[in-house]
Amino acid sequence: MMKHFGFSILFTIVCLAISAYWGFTHGPEAGLKTMFTALTITAILAVMEVSLSFDNAVVNASVLRGWDHFWKMIFLTVGIVIAVFGMRLVFPIVIVAVTADMGMLDVVNMALNEPQQYSEKLMAHHAEIAAFGGAFLLLVFLNFFFDEGKDTHWFRWLERRLANLANVPAMSVFISLIALLIMAANVADAERLLVTMAGIWGIVVYIGVQVLSHLLGGEPEIDEDGNAVAHDASGASTGVIKAGLGGFIYLEVLDASFSFDGVIGAFAITSDVVIIMLGLAIGAMFVRSMTIYLVEKGTLDAYIFLEHGAHYAIGALAFIMLASGTGVHVPEVVTGLIGVAFIVWAVIASIQYSKRQG
Repeated sequence: MMKHFGFSILFTIVCLAISAYWGFTHGPEAGLKTMFTALTITAILAVMEVSLSFDNAVVNASVLRGWDHFWKMIFLTVGIVIAVFGMRLVFPIVIVAVTADMGMLDVVNMALNEPQQYSEKLMAHHAEIAAFGGAFLLLVFLNFFFDEGKDTHWFRWLERRLANLANVPAMSVFISLIALLIMAANVADAERLLVTMAGIWGIVVYIGVQVLSHLLGGEPEIDEDGNAVAHDASGASTGVIKAGLGGFIYLEVLDASFSFDGVIGAFAITSDVVIIMLGLAIGAMFVRSMTIYLVEKGTLDAYIFLEHGAHYAIGALAFIMLASGTGVHVPEVVTGLIGVAFIVWAVIASIQYSKRQG
């Protein structure tokens, strides 16, 4: 256990120490009281991020388990830097800078010294962010079940019919566009075009990553028995490495879609961007550790419906994000509990299935 989570625990201690120092030294009422407040909010944000992103860890593991050691390390090093600093700190600043026509340094200064104003400018574009992330996550959910080759079904009656829909060309894109049009029809006229374009970009990015992965992956090497040839880390083919690049981009975009919801939810708790980044960073690090733990322990094989539960949770999050863009407010605790509920339900169902097969 310490092998997988030791660094995350150390990282948490460092982040909490920075949070305590920040609370003790910044603000009009800096001191012990604000220090404990900062520590408490940081811990709450970390727990919220883990609960919102546990299903993300399961999906990450389903992609990552086919990778060699090199790409796993890229995911753990470069990927965590992008996830923590890129998606949870830099990207919100970029959104405000572009939409408000401000310089990056001006936005950073606003975030540190006028956090309330920064929060308002970011939240003003919640609908576009929700449209992009919701459309992307909806495609992740749909394409998992629209697979005629998938023979493992949790809810058989439903999933068999969804698998049959895979024969209809572009069915997942069709449903995603319908969901996006419904969302766009329920936003203010001034936002409609921006929301529609953001959702279309979510769909384009999802398909683009699939295209990139296919183009870079090349054709698999087939042996004389008609089976794909496996390569270990030391002898990985160029195709496998290139496919790893496409998969890496896919996981980073997936993480970005999850981080949108976490960042927006964090501003409902505090407007201090430093505390938000520290709390979400702790959660992001634990999600990475959980991903590797699930891969190396073979948890997805042991719990056959775990991946199904994660995708149902992603589908629920996608619809919640699309709904939130129209002004429907769903508390972050509810969003997190839905994901945890599906995961726990899937684990219990997997154990019962194994007993029946046993």
